[in-house]
Amino acid sequence: MTVALEGSAATRTRDPQELLNAVAPHITELTANIFDSGMALWDREIALLLRDHTMVRDMAERILGNAVMYVMGSIENPDVHLGVGKLVDIGVHQLILDTPVWWGICRLYNGGRFKHHAPFIERRRDGLCLRTGDFLKGQGWAIDAELWAIDGADCSPCDDKVPDSH
Repeated sequence: MTVALEGSAATRTRDPQELLNAVAPHITELTANIFDSGMALWDREIALLLRDHTMVRDMAERILGNAVMYVMGSIENPDVHLGVGKLVDIGVHQLILDTPVWWGICRLYNGGRFKHHAPFIERRRDGLCLRTGDFLKGQGWAIDAELWAIDGADCSPCDDKVPDSH
């Protein structure tokens, strides 16, 4: 689903698939690995999720879409501490593990600054996941409320050392 927000300068898209596919021109490393399949980045990341996890395409798309929303939310709001539950975190990790794509995301959307991922060992149980879903919704994202509620208060163990990490 595409949601357009009227900004002071221009309308910006809130469509995770469009935002991820827009990264392609900003990928400079291992381009043969990324582009030889002929797939758009969205389809590539979905294929990798399906390769590595037991799920159907619809679930992979839901997870990846919400992961992109979370990543963009953390980039656009570097002073806000956000976190995800186990399910959405699968999509976040997919983006980070595909390092040429992750670097492209950082180049395009984070001013070329690397967005670190340095989790703690223990999961947080303070409701951050639910608050993050609410925050993203307030930022104009069409979140999948079911995915954010599944883990409820059992959040990813992300550190709160914003703005350098999520």
